Amino acid sequence: MRKTWNIWLGAVTIAGLLVCASGVAAGQGSQQGQGSKSQPPAQPSDKPKTPEVTPLTLDVPAPVNAEEEAAYKAFQAVNPNDAAKKIETGEAFLQKYPESRYRPPVYGALTFAYVQVGNMQKMQEVGEKEIALTPSDVSTLALMGQTLPRSWKSSAPDAMQVLAKAEQYSKQAIEIAPTLSRPENMTEEAFASARNQALAMAHSGLGLVYVRRGKHAEAIPELEQAVKIDPNPDPVNYYLLGITNKITSHFDDAVAAFNKCAAMTGPMQGTCKTQAEDAKKLGATQLSAPK
Repeated sequence: MRKTWNIWLGAVTIAGLLVCASGVAAGQGSQQGQGSKSQPPAQPSDKPKTPEVTPLTLDVPAPVNAEEEAAYKAFQAVNPNDAAKKIETGEAFLQKYPESRYRPPVYGALTFAYVQVGNMQKMQEVGEKEIALTPSDVSTLALMGQTLPRSWKSSAPDAMQVLAKAEQYSKQAIEIAPTLSRPENMTEEAFASARNQALAMAHSGLGLVYVRRGKHAEAIPELEQAVKIDPNPDPVNYYLLGITNKITSHFDDAVAAFNKCAAMTGPMQGTCKTQAEDAKKLGATQLSAPK
């Protein structure tokens, strides 16, 4: 049997609830030191956008049998907007064909679907199965790397392990993505966009891991890279970039990032506008730190 794998690069924007660690300082307007344990203020939830998943198949296996092939095609045909149906069909497929060679793309799609319905536990469970089967699945690596720190809870018993996993997945995606070759059935433009989307998610996830650890100076270049290459700008990344620049006393950069976030339609507009005004006031009364 030939070794096969599928690399999924998704155009996914997850502007979700940023779960903050307990013990966040009440005064977000006050200047905080680089080594502080501060976390970004909580954000209004934003319904995840439907993933536009582009499968990049490096080697397509022949079906085991006609019935399995038909079942897999039925799973593929489910509208990605119907996450519940996607989950139902995918789980039924895996139960009936537990050793199917189509497990990687099914696991990959289910990982996205569980994010859509807000089931982070199942997302992690299925995503880890996919990564174990397909360590080069850049899209799932990037999605896990970004989503785990966004749904992170400092009070969870495995909080530090979750951040370590997110860091690992993000770094793997960043390392692997530039080595991918364009499939013959994709245009250069579509391939570059999909690859950059995955890279943006991975840099975003790594940046937020650093924020959660209070390493704001390390977070800034990761978040800057995320907003630079993202073909579908995510207001969460601009918000995080604004927060890290504000905490490190780079007030002009903070204002610029918050203004970008505030210009995007969605529930974060009000928060980002308020943060921009606060950063502007701080810049007028406090010295900005050198970059």
